[in-house]
Amino acid sequence: MEPVQYSLTIVIIAGAALFVLGLGLGTLLGRRSSPAAQRQRDAELKLEQVLQDKKAYEDEVVDHFTDTAKLLNNLTERYRDVHNHLAKGADALCQGRGPVSLGRLRDRSDDSEIPANLADIRPPLDYAPKASPGEKGMLNEEFGIDRAKSRAAAEKPDAKPVPETE
Repeated sequence: MEPVQYSLTIVIIAGAALFVLGLGLGTLLGRRSSPAAQRQRDAELKLEQVLQDKKAYEDEVVDHFTDTAKLLNNLTERYRDVHNHLAKGADALCQGRGPVSLGRLRDRSDDSEIPANLADIRPPLDYAPKASPGEKGMLNEEFGIDRAKSRAAAEKPDAKPVPETE
């Protein structure tokens, strides 16, 4: 067998390609095994753990309030049952002369309806409304100041100031 001879150009190109490949693999392995990369992986793991703990906590809170709502609904129903039982007993024992009338309990309206007397309620104002458009409001700088009294008090320096009354 005769040895195969390669041209010098092919050998140089193959050597350069292997050198670049080795350099790339060395850099990649070096970065993966460096302390900074290890710290970054540890931080990512801790972040993932914190996110999982947060999600578990949120699920637990939702479950807690869902169970609380169910228990409160059950409590409301039991309270209503006790109230109806007491009302029936009062009606039977007092022969309808008691303070509780079962007719009022049976003729319940929809709880979601707002009574007519409460339907037109406005929040309180944080200022006093003006009686007329030309009147000075409470937020005006001159509200409650009588200029005539102030001038008269300024002209008489020996007189005691008169307190303003409204």
